[in-house]
Amino acid sequence: MLTIKITKMYKKIYIAILAMALVSGCKKDPLLVAPTDQYSTGGYPQSTADLNSVLAAGYSNLRDQGYLGFHFLPKALSNSMHTVNSLYNGDGSWNEMANTNLAVTNQYALEAWQTMYTGVKNCNATIAAAALFNAKYAKAADAPDVNAILGQAYFLRGFYYMQLETLFGESYISASGGGDKMGVPIYDGLPTDLNSTQKARATVKEVWTFIEADLKKSAELLKGKVWTGDDRGRVTEWSAKGLLGKAYVYTQDWANAKTVLLDVIQNSGKTLMPFAKYKDAFNGNTANEFNEESLFELNVDNDSKGGYGIYSGAANATALNGLIWAPWSLGGSGKVEDSFALGYGNEFLHDGNVTRFGFPLGTAYNLVANPKYTGSNPSYKNPEKIMDPAYKTASLVVRTAQTADPRLFVNGLQPWVDSVRFDGVNYAPSAKPNGLANNTAVYAWSVRKYAPTLYNENTGQGNAPTNSIADAWNYYLLRMADVYLLYAEASKGAGDNATALEYLNKVKRRAYGLPFNTPSITVDYKSLSDKTSASDAVLGNNPLYYERWAELFNEGSWWFDVCRWRIGKQEAAYYKTAINVSGDFQWDDSKSYTWPIPINEINSNSKIKQNPGY
Repeated sequence: MLTIKITKMYKKIYIAILAMALVSGCKKDPLLVAPTDQYSTGGYPQSTADLNSVLAAGYSNLRDQGYLGFHFLPKALSNSMHTVNSLYNGDGSWNEMANTNLAVTNQYALEAWQTMYTGVKNCNATIAAAALFNAKYAKAADAPDVNAILGQAYFLRGFYYMQLETLFGESYISASGGGDKMGVPIYDGLPTDLNSTQKARATVKEVWTFIEADLKKSAELLKGKVWTGDDRGRVTEWSAKGLLGKAYVYTQDWANAKTVLLDVIQNSGKTLMPFAKYKDAFNGNTANEFNEESLFELNVDNDSKGGYGIYSGAANATALNGLIWAPWSLGGSGKVEDSFALGYGNEFLHDGNVTRFGFPLGTAYNLVANPKYTGSNPSYKNPEKIMDPAYKTASLVVRTAQTADPRLFVNGLQPWVDSVRFDGVNYAPSAKPNGLANNTAVYAWSVRKYAPTLYNENTGQGNAPTNSIADAWNYYLLRMADVYLLYAEASKGAGDNATALEYLNKVKRRAYGLPFNTPSITVDYKSLSDKTSASDAVLGNNPLYYERWAELFNEGSWWFDVCRWRIGKQEAAYYKTAINVSGDFQWDDSKSYTWPIPINEINSNSKIKQNPGY
């Protein structure tokens, strides 16, 4: 668990090391230089501990408000992927994400651009600081530690650039081309003057080559390095190789993808966790952190001060994504119209997802008189009405008989069937949001994955030990199920359909609680075009597409799959609309696969060009 602490002294040192901010959109002011009364770059860092303090910013940037700390997953990607339907329509940029029709002023596109490039800058600062340390202060015994620090910096820089390229690059690389299209600007070092902050967009091919080179360097520098104790959250050789394999798949370099991913599968010591652990692996059980399936995850701790997530001022600030995804609980009165959220509760599963997982029952269920109601003081323990017992029984049979994909119940909470610990002690049935309480036309399942199901994120009640209003679980950024599915895709791309089918089936078997290396007559796909749990034209007979959608649901991956496979128009037609969108989704193949370069960057970088259609 890597604890990121940025002190006032560190900030002064960091300013001196950087000399000039690279963050896109900054003012080009000749006075924007290092203060003359701060530490000199000639005297810092003088130890590997100093060098680690510079590296810390590369990690801490992952939890920035504009990235994994708050806005990126629940407000941008969950809406773009239609993982959720939104009860809130008061944010124009949020609504644009749901409709995949972004303005050049979109807040969340701007935040992603700025945050990712800040991450790049922080990594470049580490690389520059390592060069200075090696030149002036390093001893021979420091070499392994310096290499490990550099390995982490190269991984993080490759990670940030991969996010930038897949969000803002004009195209992916495929058999039909795309490498000559516009990628993102490459900054491979710290700028030394104002002119060097002006960068044209590299080609897509150049950016991916840069990413791959960084990840190869990272894997080499981290080879054999094992982290223990509080350092378990640091990246490893296998983090780098896993992400490199993903980069190869994203560029359809099937041969290299197969080689690297198979190395991870056979030699990393990582494997799929059993379903008994997997079903609760996304909700705050600390025993699941850095487990046998995890290759890279964002460490999230309860705030040491208590407080409001990334805004609390705690040294190792946590995240607030769960505030948006918070489930709804049956109210104290026991009436559905008095249900309340364990956070903001702005979003619930889009109905299209419940159906895609294969849930066979209709949305409409009746509330009937509770035969056990005592006639006084109705409450969540003693409600006047309950879900129709026949519907509830049928729903439970779906789960126990596995007639729907079991991952539905990992990702969602069914109203009146599942329960939430609304005050950290007592459990009440999960309920529809109060605004939809009597609406029988929607499922309105609450989000379960990465949501506060065991405490109230509005009040912090039950979020031990500090009762902070914040998330209490780590976020997987790369895990072995993803690697297995990438390996299946690479095998299919290379013409090895048998291997592709087996690795899809390994992931599916785990989802059904079976030994994943043992073939199953009842569960296994028989071909790469076999029927899935989904019935729609996009995923219904495509196990590769379906397994990536179902397995990595609400983890942020599906948007990139939609874009690289260019199935956006079909996805928009399937989901049709959302509460915070007027009319049907307006997908545009000529622009919707890429986010616009933020207008701030266009105005401050004279050499950059906008994406087509914006």
